[in-house]
Amino acid sequence: MFAIYKREMRAYFTTPAGYIFMAIFLCAAGFIFSLTTLQVQSTDVSLYFQILMIAYIVLIPLLTMRSFAEEKRSKTEQLLLTAPISLWSLVLAKFLAAFTLFLGTVAVSSLFFVTLGMFGDPNWGRVLGCTVGMILIGICFIAIGMFLSSLTENQFTAAVTTIGVLCGLVMLAMLNGILDNFVLRQILDWISIYSRYSNFTMGIFDFSSAVYYLSMCGVFLFLTVRVYEKRRFA
Repeated sequence: MFAIYKREMRAYFTTPAGYIFMAIFLCAAGFIFSLTTLQVQSTDVSLYFQILMIAYIVLIPLLTMRSFAEEKRSKTEQLLLTAPISLWSLVLAKFLAAFTLFLGTVAVSSLFFVTLGMFGDPNWGRVLGCTVGMILIGICFIAIGMFLSSLTENQFTAAVTTIGVLCGLVMLAMLNGILDNFVLRQILDWISIYSRYSNFTMGIFDFSSAVYYLSMCGVFLFLTVRVYEKRRFA
């Protein structure tokens, strides 16, 4: 497992993929941060994170689109399927590599908050809560992107499909303002990724939402393993 993890991390930095993701992420985050805090002279970061979540819809697929699709395209998938490791180890190694790059980039972008501390008095509980919430959402999005990448050998198809699915999941919360059916609204509110993030924006660690995000991640990692179980036996 660790060998595949190192291989994936090396691949991110021996190809343009990792650098492109980090550059676009930091540029987008910097622009959003400047627009929502510095230009309006505000220490409230909730709007910054809400817009960044929308940016995740495009940013995360850049990170996950090559995870399995590239293996198919380069004909190295059979080597992985016949390697003496479990499929869970394979999938988790690729997931942890993508998460490591994502988390490192988020950590670098968090340096933006130093300016708030220097020139203002931000609510650090809210900053921490929003950051933790966005990391959990990132975990969930990475797992979804990896699953969709495992279904195709075309990286562009994997990216576009992931963008569509993530966009649909985020927009579920918007349907609550349109629907009149109370039961349906409650169901949508329960499964909505955006709705479950609201408590984090107030600096509250919502344990049930954290479990939801981690469970969603586990489900899509399990589905990815099932895809490769089917291929291995085929």
